[in-house]
Amino acid sequence: AAFEGSARIVLGTRLAVFTPLPELGLIDVDEEHDPSFKQQDGMRYSARDVAVFRAHARGIPIVLGSATPSLESWANATDPRTPARYGLLTLKERAVAAARLPAVRRIDTRLEKLQDGCCDALLKAINERLARGEQSLVFLNRRGYAPVLACPACGWVSHCRRCAANLVLHLADRRLRCHHCGFETRVPRSCPTCGNQDIQPFGRGTQRLEEVLAARFPQARILRVDRDSAKSRKQWEVLVEQIHAGEADILVGTQMLAKGHDFPKLTLVGAIGADSALFAADWRAPERLFAQLMQVAGRAGRATLPGEVLIQTQFPEHPLYASLVRHDYPAFANSQLEEREQAGFPPYTYQAMLRAEAPLMADSLAFLAAAKAWPLATGHTDVMLYDPVPMRLARRANFERAQLLIESPSRRALQVFLGAWGEWLDAIKAPSKLRWHLEVDPLEF
Repeated sequence: AAFEGSARIVLGTRLAVFTPLPELGLIDVDEEHDPSFKQQDGMRYSARDVAVFRAHARGIPIVLGSATPSLESWANATDPRTPARYGLLTLKERAVAAARLPAVRRIDTRLEKLQDGCCDALLKAINERLARGEQSLVFLNRRGYAPVLACPACGWVSHCRRCAANLVLHLADRRLRCHHCGFETRVPRSCPTCGNQDIQPFGRGTQRLEEVLAARFPQARILRVDRDSAKSRKQWEVLVEQIHAGEADILVGTQMLAKGHDFPKLTLVGAIGADSALFAADWRAPERLFAQLMQVAGRAGRATLPGEVLIQTQFPEHPLYASLVRHDYPAFANSQLEEREQAGFPPYTYQAMLRAEAPLMADSLAFLAAAKAWPLATGHTDVMLYDPVPMRLARRANFERAQLLIESPSRRALQVFLGAWGEWLDAIKAPSKLRWHLEVDPLEF
């Protein structure tokens, strides 16, 4: 129907960017900052960037919409060195005229004693909403009951046998699951190493938070929304209907509830466990954290009722939280771009990542070393090849993974290099079980 022109509007996920439309006149990419627009396996592509390219090739307008634009898009729209690249349109008002942005407060957890992970201010705020018949959302972007099960006697930890990661405790169905490869096993009755029966969950996920809030507010109707409770579209629709119908007083959710939802009775958002992203090894982590918190904060007070956001943190003076309190995305984005320019990170450089995985790490590293040894690489003076290194999650699904970063200050120089380098990569003799792929503009390291 789209190809024949009878479908005048096509609505879809990232794959829809390839829909044939002979009379295409406009492309709109909603929540353009969302990393899910980048396909991370199989045929790797960024649907947002494909959309930009397609619009440019057709000479038609494209709208990239977001309350927290990606830093690449923000730079394209605001950098005075590239004034003609993107235009900037700003919405000054919310959809409901009487609605106001929620008040954001930082709760210093160094000074407040936490009760099962929740500060007293958050518990009081939830109690006030219950008394007024309003809804609250407690946001914790970690599903399961606890991130790990461990033995305090001998130090045993629930490691995944197939990955360099821990098995997450899902107490509701008494399973330990790996969120990377999907492996699962039952919860042991005692420590597999020393036999100690007093094995303990450490940390908290949405299931544990749900249990804590149910004990604290026995009269409240609590609804947990994560990938475990909404495994299918039908389950998800049932949960959303319950929220809209006012059949839930307290929502406990992950990023599934952080964006795109309009719940008129939701007036309080409490964010737990956000600090872990402040000092992560991934230099994109602050950008993702700010977008996540600003998006989830936007769920509060979307109608006529005023909204409030409480963020539990040990670093209340951090500039990220200061910008969040002011709802000042431009200040946050500009400071991040300044840091990235000083450090030589995108969007001021351009990157590609060659990854290899094999049953043995030595084979993965050997393939990448052979790739780096391309004799003609020295002729590409604007391209830098770093040393092969294991990935942060070095082992996944019984494959040992390593990567080689390629970087250049010029997009064109990088493209020319990759085009010529591909023939060398195809010619490298590698073990039969070794797999490799090349990704441009990688989002994960």
